[in-house]
Amino acid sequence: MATKWNLDPTHSEITFKVRHMMISNFKGNFTNFDVQLEAEDDTFTNVKTVATIQTDSISTYNTDRDNHLKSADFFNVELHPVITFEASALSNEVKGDLTINHITKPITLDVDFNGIKTDPYGNTRVGFSFEGKINRKDFGLTWHAALEGGGVMVSDEVKLAGDLQFVKQQ
Repeated sequence: MATKWNLDPTHSEITFKVRHMMISNFKGNFTNFDVQLEAEDDTFTNVKTVATIQTDSISTYNTDRDNHLKSADFFNVELHPVITFEASALSNEVKGDLTINHITKPITLDVDFNGIKTDPYGNTRVGFSFEGKINRKDFGLTWHAALEGGGVMVSDEVKLAGDLQFVKQQ
């Protein structure tokens, strides 16, 4: 029987980084997300995981940019309110299906298993870190602005990263 693990959102984050104007990166995160995790045992090799990210929770610490990312130029949050990721196996990497703007593509993320610990209240906790990259155009995120001196305003490559902490369901 699989064990369910509940996400601890106060100790978890999902972030991204994108090159801007070909000279620097800007970072952002999603502030509202959930990850369902079921594992056959504490090795976490046989898992079922479903992540759901609310697109309107995108934050780059700049209101104008956030509003642009929520618009039809990018996520179109009214038509596409969630991003999902589903996977069924976990090792040093996780392969799964990522859905953005109702477009589903397989992706691979590198994963670090950070260990299992018992907290001061007797709860069993587990932590994972992940990173990877996607091409935003693969998911219909095609807004572009060419720069006069060459290059583009926003790169196609988006780097993803995160830290997730779960509590074993009693």
